[in-house]
Amino acid sequence: MAVTRTFSIIKPDATRRNLTGAVTKMLEDAGLRVVASKRIHMTEDQAGGFYEVHKERPFYGELVEFMTSGPVVVQVLEGEDAVKRNRDVMGATNPADAEEGTIRKTYAESIEANTVHGSDSDENAKIEIDFFFNEDEIVG
Repeated sequence: MAVTRTFSIIKPDATRRNLTGAVTKMLEDAGLRVVASKRIHMTEDQAGGFYEVHKERPFYGELVEFMTSGPVVVQVLEGEDAVKRNRDVMGATNPADAEEGTIRKTYAESIEANTVHGSDSDENAKIEIDFFFNEDEIVG
């Protein structure tokens, strides 16, 4: 397996409940290394641009509103097959369907407030990383 990178967001529901460290520990315990991290408060333009792919979907407005409702932590994670590893530790989008021991089963409040976002492919990971980070901010 190759060492790759993926993108992660610890969402406002988790930062509001002071779970940043607990979520990061679960990511690290799963074999992922944080090579870049920053706490930001997304603007409407940032959230709208980041979730542009969902613009035509009925939940887009609520998603942008939620993601701008409080601080988030954006991270670049590195590890063997990082996208898959991160998706495995995050668990299913709907926490009711997530496996025990996953981030979403452990911490998510609902399908909307589901604690974390993670890239779904290597291609999207690069796009998402580049959206929030300059190369000089990523220190591996």
